[in-house]
Amino acid sequence: MIPQLNFMVVAPVLADRIEALKSLLESMTGNLGMANPKNQILPFGLFEEIHYSRFVVLDDRTLDDFAAFGKPVPAYPVALAFIVDCDGSVEECISHLVRDAAAGLQQLFSHCEHFTAETDLLTWMTQRLQPSSASYVNWVGRTVWQVREEAVLREFLLRSIDSAGIKAAPAQDIHKELAGRVRGALDAGTLVLTPPQTTPFAWQVHNGLHCLSLPLGILAVVILVCLFPWLLVPLALAAVFFMWLLRRYEKSEPEIIVRMPPQHSQMLARLEDHDVTNQFTVLGSVKPTLFRSVTLTVILWVVDYGARHIYNAGHLGRIQTIHFARWAFLNKKERVLFLSNYDGSLEAYMDDFINKVGWGLNLVFSNGIGYPRTHWLVQDGSKSEQLFKYTLRRHQLPTEVWYKAYPGLTAFDLARNARIRKGIERKSLTEAEARLWLQDL
Repeated sequence: MIPQLNFMVVAPVLADRIEALKSLLESMTGNLGMANPKNQILPFGLFEEIHYSRFVVLDDRTLDDFAAFGKPVPAYPVALAFIVDCDGSVEECISHLVRDAAAGLQQLFSHCEHFTAETDLLTWMTQRLQPSSASYVNWVGRTVWQVREEAVLREFLLRSIDSAGIKAAPAQDIHKELAGRVRGALDAGTLVLTPPQTTPFAWQVHNGLHCLSLPLGILAVVILVCLFPWLLVPLALAAVFFMWLLRRYEKSEPEIIVRMPPQHSQMLARLEDHDVTNQFTVLGSVKPTLFRSVTLTVILWVVDYGARHIYNAGHLGRIQTIHFARWAFLNKKERVLFLSNYDGSLEAYMDDFINKVGWGLNLVFSNGIGYPRTHWLVQDGSKSEQLFKYTLRRHQLPTEVWYKAYPGLTAFDLARNARIRKGIERKSLTEAEARLWLQDL
């Protein structure tokens, strides 16, 4: 199994080069915001390990909100973010990009601070990597090759059924006939199904240790309490103090909700719905207290743990439409960038979260400036549907360039195609199993 990882390069843009950079990014697209896979700057289609990628100009227009907290308004520079979700090693993916797209990347990054014609591109990019605090992969181990090959397999099977005229035959006979045709196509080389590759040992070890971290931490606390029962008192006091402090902040922090003018939403909407999948980029500031910063850090660690070890096979909670997502701190944990690739419209995406995991939205985003007021961290908040949607649109940034390696395919399609492959590779199915398998076709 080849795992999926991500990386993000963030660099401040020279103040007098922002518009020139935006024009260059626009030259990389076909439809608004949609990357041309063969564009001359960064031909994404040449990199078969990349699932999704985007370039975003991070220009936060909500920083005046700090004044409501009695804090000076920070002056963060406009920055360029380059984000990639890829198969396998991050180091190998970056090296591949530098090797085969150096000229285009140099042209892009020449608009950024501390980049000159003499700059070593690989070193410069590596030094500006921003780690994820939490990341989600719809199905760990499903590579770009697998997605594409299984989509071709389904099309092959559909054509084979039509040409063989066997739709009325028993399901087992149809499966047997189709399996024979697939074997013939594989032998002839007209169809390719790459076998699963060996999981990298280093990734297995690192992932296994990470998986053990939470249960071992809980076990350590339990053992300490059993050995020293008096520890229950300070632990209980700490929990009570946390809840008291939480409610104190929830009641006193300003609630800043601004409905953006229609032109703002229209500008963002023009970048959406060019495919069955959409991009989403949100930038916001953490409420300026140590309490909120620490709370969000812990929560994102737990979110990352759940995404890596529990919700890694097709769903994030009850949400099944997200391909990749990530949360990343910026500027010494003063800001958070959230990015996702999801199926369907933005309205449906937001409704999905509100209706299915609204408490999870509150848990994370209530620590940010401009979120609807919550109660005990998980209540209310996103239940104020319109206020929540106003907040998201206000903090959403236009994604200047967005690439998807398999246009036209949803997360449902990917899961269905994987089941089709699994069924066709089985030597035999019962009649009932064959009927269920044929329903996926």
